[in-house]
Amino acid sequence: MRKISWWLTVSVGLGILLNPLNSSMISVAIPRLQDVFHINFTKVSWVIFSFYIASAVAQPVMGKASDLFGRKKIFLTGLLVSFVVSLAAPLSSSFEWLIVFRILQSIGTSMMIAVGMAIVRVQISDKQGAALSLLSIFLSGAAAVGPFIGGILIYWWNWQAIFLINCPIVVVSFLLSWRLIPADESSASSGSRLSVPQWLRMIDVPGILLFAFGLVTILVGWLSFKSNGHFSWIHALGILTVLMLLLVFIRHELRTPSPFIPLRTFANYPAMKWIHIGFMLVNILYYSLFFGLPSYLQMVRHVSEVDTGMLMLSLGISSLLTSPLAGYWIDRSGPRPVLFLSSVFMTIGSVYITTLHSSSSLVSVCVPLIAYGMSNGLNSVGMQAALFQSSPKQLIGVASGLFNSSRYLGTILSSLLISIVMGREFNIEGFRILGIILTMISIMLVVISRYGIRLDVSQEN
Repeated sequence: MRKISWWLTVSVGLGILLNPLNSSMISVAIPRLQDVFHINFTKVSWVIFSFYIASAVAQPVMGKASDLFGRKKIFLTGLLVSFVVSLAAPLSSSFEWLIVFRILQSIGTSMMIAVGMAIVRVQISDKQGAALSLLSIFLSGAAAVGPFIGGILIYWWNWQAIFLINCPIVVVSFLLSWRLIPADESSASSGSRLSVPQWLRMIDVPGILLFAFGLVTILVGWLSFKSNGHFSWIHALGILTVLMLLLVFIRHELRTPSPFIPLRTFANYPAMKWIHIGFMLVNILYYSLFFGLPSYLQMVRHVSEVDTGMLMLSLGISSLLTSPLAGYWIDRSGPRPVLFLSSVFMTIGSVYITTLHSSSSLVSVCVPLIAYGMSNGLNSVGMQAALFQSSPKQLIGVASGLFNSSRYLGTILSSLLISIVMGREFNIEGFRILGIILTMISIMLVVISRYGIRLDVSQEN
């Protein structure tokens, strides 16, 4: 990779790491936020869910906005929003204000996630696999070390520090991006000629509201059921509401000229469909382990928070070591072999989870962590490369946004899966059942990576 391409990738990487970093650092701040704002676990969990829901909605919208207004403008605007929010969030006078800032933080970081990959896709033509592997290091590394960094910041300072730490990263990324990202093409300014009603129709506000309201309804219903401990007519009504919203959403998306989720595009480019489905399954698997294994260590094995964090580093380290190898392999053989091997590693890790018990050695716990970490390193590069090869250039912004929405849908579903399996208390029996479910999902992923992903659109499109 040329030197200018390397620095361009670094400038983009510093921006896109803010989203996974802030989505993972907050996990260790939950007990502190409960004490500060005097709230229960059900309510404080919205500091996580609000970020994921806003990310799932904002990233496709920002991908579409970048195709209209220009990728550099959206990227730099996202950095400015992130900087302001990082300064304002520590001043939150109530938990409700903190949720508002978390949503704004999610929107700002989503601007960079949605267009960062597209910038690399368009601006770097030589050794694109190596560039993607470098971006993957920023993404997977930030998610992996986020809880460790957050724990240190909260231990030595307070919860406000997990927001303030963003400021120097934003400043460096902004200065590099302002200088290195090429100016937007003149055609990108077409969005400025749209009226407000035209812009609202372009981003499909009804589709966004149906999508977001459906997610919120699912989460509120499940958290309510979890708190009450019994199924009532209200929960049944919630299920019917979700099903109706799903039908209305599908009908609307098929009929609107500019859909939030382009279902017809998936029909025209089936490889894109399978890549998004596969990426969602990957994140269900990854985040089920990411959130589930620390609970197993602390609640079943009674391992300290510090030792748990040290063990979890094996997940991030193995991912970081594998990503560069994936980039070189993709440059020579394409993404499909990488994706197949990744799904095999996840299957091995999932099967191993089913063998863990209350007296398993702590060293053995690193086996599924390393298997999943290696899989994540391969997947994070391979899925992005497959997305680029399956998406026509005129749709790359939308495709990148939807791609990352699949990430957050998988994350939300992983949290729901753990809650459904475990019920009120985390236990070894439920953890083994979770391992069985993850094994079945990983086998599905093996089939998809082997037979579902057919890269029928070339990069030259």
